[in-house]
Amino acid sequence: MRRDTRGLIASFQDLYDDLLRLLTWRTGSSDTAADLVHETYFRVAAVQEAGREVENPRAYVLRTATNVAIDSMRRDGRQRTVDAEDAVVEAVPDLAPQPEEAVLARERLRLLDEALRALPPKPRQALLLNRVEGLTQAEIAVRLGVSESMVIKYIAQALRHCRAWRSQLDDEE
Repeated sequence: MRRDTRGLIASFQDLYDDLLRLLTWRTGSSDTAADLVHETYFRVAAVQEAGREVENPRAYVLRTATNVAIDSMRRDGRQRTVDAEDAVVEAVPDLAPQPEEAVLARERLRLLDEALRALPPKPRQALLLNRVEGLTQAEIAVRLGVSESMVIKYIAQALRHCRAWRSQLDDEE
């Protein structure tokens, strides 16, 4: 037994006011409900145009409207989640240095590298092992094959050298 598919649009038209009330109640917004009713119409019209048979057009239109509302709420929920995540990301401070600061930092690093290269090898190694690698004076002494007191002298010598180097550069500016 063949059903008349034109009944979908007729059912939609008969249910139009009920659909608006239903979707306004589901979404809490008459504007959103009107948009969803239009989307429901397009879905129902596509089914009718495809020539699909529907046993109960009224129930089909109501179910389609409900599904459209559910899809919309899911989409809105995902959008709110994305918006909330964007807000969290925007609230995280940007710790990257400003371009001018980065240029100055690179220049200071280049100058420090020059100062370190001007040091004798053991004081330079002692300072780098202590400040960069975090080794203790005892560990550095073992690594360099010297006493702990010599490591202390090497580090002090390297620090004095770097301070003098920086002071000299500050005077030139």
